[in-house]
Amino acid sequence: MANILAFGDSNTWGLIPGTKERYPWGIRWTSLVQEKLHDGRIIEDGLCGRTTVFDDQLRPFRKGAEILPLSIESNYPLDAAIIMLGTNDCKTVFNASSHIIGKGLELCLDELEKYIAPDKILVVSPIKLGDEVYLPEKDPEFDTASVNTSKRLKSEYEQIARRRGNQFLAASDFADPSSVDDEHLDERGHKNLSEAIVNKLEEMKIA
Repeated sequence: MANILAFGDSNTWGLIPGTKERYPWGIRWTSLVQEKLHDGRIIEDGLCGRTTVFDDQLRPFRKGAEILPLSIESNYPLDAAIIMLGTNDCKTVFNASSHIIGKGLELCLDELEKYIAPDKILVVSPIKLGDEVYLPEKDPEFDTASVNTSKRLKSEYEQIARRRGNQFLAASDFADPSSVDDEHLDERGHKNLSEAIVNKLEEMKIA
């Protein structure tokens, strides 16, 4: 049985848009992928607010590249990994371009590739932020520049994955953020993303 690490942020954890609650098993994409695997186990490691490399002074322990080694070792051995980060890196407090966020992703990939072959790592660029995500009733930690940066992550991540020999999938090709908060997947989004990931894992001869 293949052990597959799913490492990400709130859209991997399964945050219900507009709340602090979590979608239950059977709705969040990680669980849907697990249910469709023929011979594999999804290890869920999603954390709200997680970034690639940025320290959030308001929310500690969110730096992905720093936490990844612990996650890898505690779940060892791993046969494959799915990594979907970058949304929180778009926050105004970090003032990061898509290029810089891509460099942060690569530091995470460096850690994964110490234990997992590059072609067994699926890089997933996140869904785009909605155009009104920064409104006071949604998430004012973002602004219009954040939205534009999020739209550039697909191209940035695809280039990185191709250069490094990783697999690639763009979540934004299959799902949009909920209109409730312009940031998180709704139930349909989780379902659509799970189907795309299952197809990709089958292509990778993992599922």
